[in-house]
Amino acid sequence: MNGRAIRFLVQRLGRGHIVAMSTSVHTSDKVFRESAAAAQLRRLTDTSTEASLLRLEQLAHLMDSAFLVPGINRRVGLDAVIGLVPILGDIAGMAIASYIVYEAKRLGAPRWLVWRMMGNVAIDGAVGSVPLAGDLLDAAFKANRRNVRLLRRHLERKGALRPSEIEGTAVRLD
Repeated sequence: MNGRAIRFLVQRLGRGHIVAMSTSVHTSDKVFRESAAAAQLRRLTDTSTEASLLRLEQLAHLMDSAFLVPGINRRVGLDAVIGLVPILGDIAGMAIASYIVYEAKRLGAPRWLVWRMMGNVAIDGAVGSVPLAGDLLDAAFKANRRNVRLLRRHLERKGALRPSEIEGTAVRLD
């Protein structure tokens, strides 16, 4: 790599917990070190399309399907949990869902897609505002995951992102 070697130092403790992680870049005369906090900050502030979409997918997973409800094997997220708090919970959930729409606009989503995503957020907020029954329907609707899926599909079709699925048929050769 033209005189550069990248080395990752990971110190582990006990059951596989990462205690410290640093990245070293060696050039011919200098060594640059980056702490784990600086590396994480760099990942959070990366504005590339892939990094932004990965952050949005993680946020959508956290908000819509982070926890498995035992007994019914149904996934719910923080959106359903904070939606149990009257008024403030629904406002907070809509604000976080609106951030996903904002990021979609920043990534170059067309106006029709942004309006469709806003419609999903509005339906999620309107349904979630109904006490208890709305919270159950809110757990089933999953607007954040829908919006991120719409954005990913658009970016793949536009060519700004590599496809996550390969289209075609598989043939077994014997």
